[in-house]
Amino acid sequence: MNRLAVLPAQPRRIAILRALNLGDLLCTVPALRALRLAYPQAWIALVGLEGARPLVQRFRHYLDALLPFPGDPAFPEQPARPDELPDFYRHVRSLRFDLVLQMHGSGPQSNKIAQAMGAACWAGFVPHAGEEQPGRLMAWPDALPEIKRYLALLRYLGLPADDARLEFPLSADDCKEADTVARNAGIDPARTVFFHPGARLESRRWPPQRFAAVARALADDGWQIAITGSREELALEQALADQLQRPAARLCGATSLGGLAALLQRGRLLVSNDTGVSHVAAAIGLRSVIVACGSDVRRWAPLDAERHMVLHYDTACRPCAYQRCPIGHPCALAVGVDEVLAQARKQLAKGSCKGENHERT
Repeated sequence: MNRLAVLPAQPRRIAILRALNLGDLLCTVPALRALRLAYPQAWIALVGLEGARPLVQRFRHYLDALLPFPGDPAFPEQPARPDELPDFYRHVRSLRFDLVLQMHGSGPQSNKIAQAMGAACWAGFVPHAGEEQPGRLMAWPDALPEIKRYLALLRYLGLPADDARLEFPLSADDCKEADTVARNAGIDPARTVFFHPGARLESRRWPPQRFAAVARALADDGWQIAITGSREELALEQALADQLQRPAARLCGATSLGGLAALLQRGRLLVSNDTGVSHVAAAIGLRSVIVACGSDVRRWAPLDAERHMVLHYDTACRPCAYQRCPIGHPCALAVGVDEVLAQARKQLAKGSCKGENHERT
């Protein structure tokens, strides 16, 4: 192993700071895999959101524990609970980590958190090249796709990290749940196009009436339609279903994450916003058409552009962090129904991906 001497030779305890949501975490899986291969005996904990617990359990071959982070006002993923921070830091310091890896962005705020964990060594990203320390602190690689950023960090630290494949392990219970949901919904997943109209920010959502127009045309082509999402997205599901005017399986809140992934693995196509489920599709090998409203496409688009078509319109204000667009949502409205429908039909004509490998390098 060509590991540089600035890191502990064989760290026994490693913490990874990445307090982010589903899609962000899935993009880190190739780096987690490389880290586990480099340190098979280490106890590795994710410092992340409480909502990441099911994902940590799913990837228990890479992660041993979740340490819930109370939040920081600079991080929008959850309301900050600053009164809990002293106990959090006391607990983390008591674990005596040999290494903390800062994988939560370029570092202006997250590096302070990584340092406060009191590990023997911390490493990760820094905002500017002048702050680099060879083998420990790497300048933020802004031009790289998200998946490849964290692999690049591990290589900078001297670890082998070249495999960019995504993965999403499925259990027998996941598959059983998917079979039950499909049977109860009256759909054959192999003949089904899944529509996911939700996203955490409203500014990242393509209008539901446009999703409905695409779904209506595909239903008329003979495809079955299913609408997916969380229980919090039932209103979006209702809006899409009302305008679809065709039969559709309504699955918002009807599956666990694993059950949804197993269902998608059996499907023919996902039509979605640029959100966590698009990375699940990439991980399990389902073709997709993704409408990217406001996001940084260079950073978040799946690596396999043949299997996953990402449609977007460049605007000067991308990437956008507004909850609601203050200027009329031009990035969303510029992507037309005919364009999405044409790409969906093109993907459907390619056939099923069943049995193919996951996201390619």
